[in-house]
Amino acid sequence: MLTYLIIVLDDTSVSYCHYEANRKERRLISIDDLKAGIMFAMKENLNVQFVYPDYELPVEYLAAIDSIDHTDIKPVKNGDVADVVVLSGWDDEVPEDATCIIHSSFGELSEHVTTINDWLRRITRLNVVLTDVDKFKDGDIDSYKKTLEALADGMMGLFQQGRNVQLNLLTDRLMLTEMNNCGAGDNNVTLAPNGKFYLCPAFYHEDEKQSVGDLKSGLNIKNPQLLRIDHAPICRQCDAYQCRRCIWMNQRLTMDANTPSHQQCVVAHLERNASRELQMKLDEAGIRLTDSHPIEEMTELDPFNIVNRWK
Repeated sequence: MLTYLIIVLDDTSVSYCHYEANRKERRLISIDDLKAGIMFAMKENLNVQFVYPDYELPVEYLAAIDSIDHTDIKPVKNGDVADVVVLSGWDDEVPEDATCIIHSSFGELSEHVTTINDWLRRITRLNVVLTDVDKFKDGDIDSYKKTLEALADGMMGLFQQGRNVQLNLLTDRLMLTEMNNCGAGDNNVTLAPNGKFYLCPAFYHEDEKQSVGDLKSGLNIKNPQLLRIDHAPICRQCDAYQCRRCIWMNQRLTMDANTPSHQQCVVAHLERNASRELQMKLDEAGIRLTDSHPIEEMTELDPFNIVNRWK
């Protein structure tokens, strides 16, 4: 069921997910399309998320945006007042008590564990978006395990100090009892600066021809059930509930938007298992997080390898 409308305000708007926002020329959504998008959201009773560029918008745009309850996703350069701040790099100064996003390769992540721990002393939540999941190999498993263990050790110290912080790679799975994936094309769609709808911003940046409707004719998602978890025979049995199940990456790596790649599954299960290890350490220390749920032991990292159990 559609719940969110993501409105990308400009071609240079910041990326908050796996895709690369590499367009350099500004193309601001027309004020008429912005207002029409807001009206569409009102009629469909959708929550709106605005994705901003790094420059100040015209006053009439800000007035239109303020006409509806919304979430602001802004680059750090423009994120003095934002619900979600997207950092540009590891040297950024993080805003106090903010929710932040950082794009990182696996290698960069392993080198900046201390930076993340320092950030989490100031902010309330950090989402790490891994940029090279498609290049992950089984030979990288041990390295990523060690990185997650080091991050978990840092978080243990923060929890023991009474800081109830969140790091998506480790704490999201603790709170979930069902899949909480990206949901692009299922519970959210994107309105791009050209006035057309897309499954998510990644499809727009990849090829504008991949639109799924426009403001005049409405949404036209072909076979929308093929984007849902109940039509994903492997994923619906999986309990790596924090997995983003990125349909754009699925399409690139498996040619099926509803089927994740081996890389995505392994990475998600490494994070799941690291969350379980963190949970066990918290239990031993007598620290109980609100809404935390037990995570069962699992040694297999790719659910495709145990598919016979579900038949």
